[in-house]
Amino acid sequence: MKRNVKVATTITAGALAIAGVLAVGPVTADTGGGRPTPDRTVAQSLTADGGQYAHRHGDGMPDGRGDGTCIRSGLVEQGTLTADQKATLASMAEEEKLAHDLYTAFTDRYDVRIFERIAAAETNHLTAVRTLLDRYVVTDPTAGKATGVFTDPTVRATYDRLLKQGEVSLNEALKAGHTVETDDIAALTKALSGLTAPDARQVYTNLLAASERHQAAFERWIFSE
Repeated sequence: MKRNVKVATTITAGALAIAGVLAVGPVTADTGGGRPTPDRTVAQSLTADGGQYAHRHGDGMPDGRGDGTCIRSGLVEQGTLTADQKATLASMAEEEKLAHDLYTAFTDRYDVRIFERIAAAETNHLTAVRTLLDRYVVTDPTAGKATGVFTDPTVRATYDRLLKQGEVSLNEALKAGHTVETDDIAALTKALSGLTAPDARQVYTNLLAASERHQAAFERWIFSE
């Protein structure tokens, strides 16, 4: 039986303290090929490497395709966001939730590891974005929203379209995941332009690097199908 990865609905004190981004991988700092352990906190997994930056490819995947794992912890000082940048921050939360909900749905449908692991990573990404929302007093559009439910109707339409695509076959699900990461890369690249707030730049830069690794992982799986 597969384990669903739940989106946290609140920001824990530990997450506020570190606001790290687990770029790819499960909630735990998994060092082998086993399944993620759900009872370890985000703070523990993000600081498991002693606050250092760690990256590995081929994360215990028996066929070598892997999805990589990166861990980073520690959030720098707060800056200033414009009204437009605050709106962008809110949209980032919805994008991270879309990715999480979509990959969780594909985890339930297909017996492949990549969706489960990246869905877990998206949970941590959303926690980091929510930390920024809290810091800059921006309303969280994902708060209290069930799986597949979004504040922005455009995001909901995108989710429905990609979910339908992914229900066709595993390869189409992988392509849908690739589309999500490609769109996120474009959105994050645009969001970083003109952004001066150090903490927001840190989180967005980490999210961008994560999306690039996710995208590459989906490409490896697509080409191997």
